[in-house]
Amino acid sequence: MWDTSKDYRLKVAEKAIEQFIRVVEGSNLRGSWNKKQVRLLAKNMNPDIQTLYYSYISPEEITKTPQMDNLLKAVDEIIENLGGEDYSKKFLSELNRDEREKLELPLSKMKFFFNTIRGLPNRLMLGEIDDPVIGVDIQVGELVSVSKHPQTDTLMICNVNLGKRAITVVTNDLSVKDNDRIAVALLPPSAFMGTSSEGMFLGAGEGILKDVEGELGSLPQHIDVTALNETRNLVDQYIQD
Repeated sequence: MWDTSKDYRLKVAEKAIEQFIRVVEGSNLRGSWNKKQVRLLAKNMNPDIQTLYYSYISPEEITKTPQMDNLLKAVDEIIENLGGEDYSKKFLSELNRDEREKLELPLSKMKFFFNTIRGLPNRLMLGEIDDPVIGVDIQVGELVSVSKHPQTDTLMICNVNLGKRAITVVTNDLSVKDNDRIAVALLPPSAFMGTSSEGMFLGAGEGILKDVEGELGSLPQHIDVTALNETRNLVDQYIQD
């Protein structure tokens, strides 16, 4: 019997919901959107997560539950009440430059919430895995543009193509370049001197991995397990904060 109360995928999902609610309640989100309904829909996801926590069924069986269906439906309804899939562009269009910079991290946290819930079934289908890294997506990406951080010479800002979408990652590996194929852990966003980073490149020893095998957006192949150590620590920290 699988101990669902300790499943890292459910723990990260629960934390992402909590974080999303804080963003909705505390951020400067202007424009036409239904704040009351968005907040209500997000809060109503918690009972479904709690039911799954104590279901003690296999990860694969969780994907077929009414609770899983409810979570996915709630995400779609939240996005609809935010104004549609391009909600972030609409929010940013209401602000001046300084205000937009302050909103980048909250919007990244919202995207993390949506992607965490929508990707939950696929992570659950990987089976009974007791490891923090299973709580987030790890995907193959390709660097489409790389530039120095405007505030420091020790960081690089990378635009990463994941196939169906793109993210921004800040790294301290100064050797990254366009077309590098990397493995990226889609971690809870963090800000580095004003720039929001939506993930972390995997690497071990001599910098990040830059010739990763696999289709864009899929699980990388043949990754050294030591490359997952930092992701493991950061996921564990996120859950405990």
